[in-house]
Amino acid sequence: MSALTTLGAAAVDPRALGKVAVLMGGHSAEREVSLMSGAGVLAALRRAGVDAHAFDPAERPLWELAHERFERVFIALHGRFGEDGTVQGALELMGIPYTGSGVLASSVAMDKVMTKRLWRAAGLPTPDWREVSSADEAEAAFDALGAPMIVKPAREGSTIGLTKVTARAQCAAAYRLAAQHDPEVLCEQFIAGDEVTCAVLGRGAQARALPVIRIVAPDGNYDYQNKYFSDETRYIVPCDLPAGEEAAIQSLVLAAYRTLGCRGWARADVMIDAATRRPYLLEINTAPGMTSHSLVPMAARAAGLDYEALCLRLLADAALDQPAPAPAGRKGSR
Repeated sequence: MSALTTLGAAAVDPRALGKVAVLMGGHSAEREVSLMSGAGVLAALRRAGVDAHAFDPAERPLWELAHERFERVFIALHGRFGEDGTVQGALELMGIPYTGSGVLASSVAMDKVMTKRLWRAAGLPTPDWREVSSADEAEAAFDALGAPMIVKPAREGSTIGLTKVTARAQCAAAYRLAAQHDPEVLCEQFIAGDEVTCAVLGRGAQARALPVIRIVAPDGNYDYQNKYFSDETRYIVPCDLPAGEEAAIQSLVLAAYRTLGCRGWARADVMIDAATRRPYLLEINTAPGMTSHSLVPMAARAAGLDYEALCLRLLADAALDQPAPAPAGRKGSR
């Protein structure tokens, strides 16, 4: 069975997808990356023959999507007001199917603290953590979790506002940096070992994990610069992990994806403890990057699905949480 068959890929008629808006840019701290993702998606869809148009919610009101009769939306927004359930809710009200997870899963996955609570309740491994609201609480978290400790905004992405703390004296500055981006700050136990990521395509029982990618960043620092603009970061796929580890990580990520009720696609980041080889879930992204350095296109390519085919598949899977609302003036039976 080929990788494409395993992933449930099928031929997509671009003409059947209708008029498509590619949402990009937006208001979040990840606007720059979103514009790069959206440009790549837009070009790929147009090459495939889709009637696709750029749409930046920072420059145009969302209601114009309905006014201009868009039939589907590809969400290439990242971070707040794009990946957190807000845009998804607006599209639900307008009855326009969209790519990726629905309102609840998008909102929960954007909140790293809530995500970890649900994973822990489901028995899935994730590093220990503390939610803090002051520098003093960050210092107390450091005493409890030990060094090193990761301090980051609970509802941001792309490592924005993240600090790796190695001494108690660094906690206050790390807290203040994270709090600039989000009043909800997460202090997390650092897991030393291999850093990997695994993407998922599909929904429910039909969801399938893509090949695992191992990330080797300069000095082990996979920050914003090394994610999007450096050519020194190495992405190893096949991941070259010990026998059985890749399959175990894929199973873990599928469980994490289904626990949150994700659909369409997502990508989870995982750390493998160097001493025990146990994998730990860090977070999950429900609108992953689609730039030239992005990992979902890389994993899909390793599975036999090129960038253009990936974009078409994701767009064809666009959906709503609820059936589209009836046109104004139509009354249902009572």
